[in-house]
Amino acid sequence: MLFSKYRNLTRYIIVAASFVIISLILWNTFVFFQYFKEEQRQKMDIWAFAQTEFQKNMLDDDVNPMVSKVLISKNDNQIVVVDAEGVIGLTNNIEENQLKNEESTNKLIAGLATENKPIELSYIDPKTNQKIHGGYLYYGNSPLITKLKYYPLALLLIIILFGAVAYFFYRSTKIATQNKLWSGMAKETAHQIGTPLSSLIGWTEILKTEQVNPEYILEIEKDISRLQTITERFSKIGSLPKLEKADIVAETLESYDYLKTRSSKLIEFDISVPENPIYVQLNKQLFSWTIENLVKNAIDAMRGKGKLTIIISQLEDNVKITITDTGKGLTRNQFKRIFDPGFTTKKRGWGLGLSLAKRIIEEFHNGKIYVLESEIDKGTSMQILLKTT
Repeated sequence: MLFSKYRNLTRYIIVAASFVIISLILWNTFVFFQYFKEEQRQKMDIWAFAQTEFQKNMLDDDVNPMVSKVLISKNDNQIVVVDAEGVIGLTNNIEENQLKNEESTNKLIAGLATENKPIELSYIDPKTNQKIHGGYLYYGNSPLITKLKYYPLALLLIIILFGAVAYFFYRSTKIATQNKLWSGMAKETAHQIGTPLSSLIGWTEILKTEQVNPEYILEIEKDISRLQTITERFSKIGSLPKLEKADIVAETLESYDYLKTRSSKLIEFDISVPENPIYVQLNKQLFSWTIENLVKNAIDAMRGKGKLTIIISQLEDNVKITITDTGKGLTRNQFKRIFDPGFTTKKRGWGLGLSLAKRIIEEFHNGKIYVLESEIDKGTSMQILLKTT
C-alpha cells in the first residue's frame, strides 16, 4: 500500500539514481582516459629525449647504452620521426603501404598529429652551445587508449540495452496484470448480471399467466435473450473459450441481420457471401461480438449515414471477412493504434471495442484482424482472416 502510494516518487528516484551512476561511470572513464594519455605523453617525452640524445651523440660516435635501450624497447604506439629537412627517419609499428607515396605519408602524419600533439626534437650542440632543431616526433595512441576511448560508448550501449530489456519486461508484466484484471472484471460482470437476469426470466413467466399483451412479453424475452448473450460473452472473454466447428457464413449472416434491423435507415447495408458453407473453429458468441464491434465502429465513423459492405471470400486454407464503410477514414499511423486499449477517434468512447475484437480473433481464434485500407473522408476496410477446417 505504501509502495503504491509513493510509486511515482520511487520511479523518479530510480531514474535520478541511474542518471547519477551513469554520469559517475562516464566521468571516471574520462579521468582514466586523461590519466593514460598523460602517462603516454610522458613515455613519448622520454622516447623523444632518447632520440635527441642519440642524434647528438652520433656526432661524437658515443651513444649512451641507456639511450639505445630506450629506443629499442618495445613500444605499442605508432611512431614517425621526421627530421629538420622533412625526411622520415625512424618509424615504429608503421606498415609499408602507409609510406608508399607522399600522399599516404602525409595522411598518416596528419592522422597522428590529430591524435597527439607532435613532440619537437631539439638539443644543444656541445661544441657551439646552440640549440639544434632535430625535427618532430609524431605518435598515435596506444591500443589500450584506443579501446578505452570507445569504452564509454560500449558502456552506454549496454546500459541502453539493459534499460530496454527492463522496460519491455515491466511493460509485458503490466499488460499481463491488466489482462488478468480485465478477465476478472469480465467474469464478475457476467456473475453480477446473472442474478437479476434469472429474476427477469421468472417475472416473464408470471406475466404470461397475467394475460399481458403477448407482444410486450415477446419484446421482453428478446431483451432477456440479448442479456443472456452479453452474459455469455463476458463469461467467455474472462477465460479461455471453447471453440467448435461452425459455419462462419451462417454466423455472419445472423449477426448481420440482427444489426441491420437495429440500425439507422440511413445506413445502406450490403453483404456478399458464398452459397456454400465455410467451416472454421469458432466461438459463436465471441465472433458475433467481434462483428458487432466492427459494424458499430463503422456506423459511428459514417456518423449514421453511408454504405456498409460485408464480403466473405474463401482462399485455399483461409476465409476472409471484409467490412467496408464510407466514413471519415484513418491516417496511416492510426492503422495499428486503433487496436490499442483506450485509443479512440470519437469524442465519446472507451476505445475498447477494437481491442476486444483483436483479442478475440488473434488470441482466441489464432486469426488476424487488421486495417486493409483506408482513406480520409472516403472510408475504411477492416479484414478478418481465419483458418478453415
